[in-house]
Amino acid sequence: MVQSREGIFWDIIAGRRPLPAVLGLLGWRVLEAEPGRIRVTFQGKPDFYNPVGLVQGGILAAMLDGVMGAAAVSLLEDNQSITTLDMNISFMQPVRDVKLVAEGRVAHRGGSTVFMDGTLTLEDGSLVATATATGRVARIREG
Repeated sequence: MVQSREGIFWDIIAGRRPLPAVLGLLGWRVLEAEPGRIRVTFQGKPDFYNPVGLVQGGILAAMLDGVMGAAAVSLLEDNQSITTLDMNISFMQPVRDVKLVAEGRVAHRGGSTVFMDGTLTLEDGSLVATATATGRVARIREG
């Protein structure tokens, strides 16, 4: 269930503005969103396979970066942005053409720094990957 909020981020989540193209490419579908936390589904697909027929780890990392970043952006003002400074990922199992559930959370926000964590699971809840990240909040310059 998507909560009703105001601002660009919440307009995207509610479908009133277009989704960033990279998230559409990954198959992003919102399940739940609240300030500091978001759950979405992604779709693994053959276009994402590495030479041995598994979804490439960088694609899984992009999925996790997307949900952690979204969780952080949900707490920002419209004139702020966040840049990922550091991200650490642990992979538990490989995947192919399956639906994945991702959750991103803000663990702590202090001034211009945000600490985030995320999980990527199969629909049955089995863990595919986990991640932590640090982001820097900055004001968006006009023009």
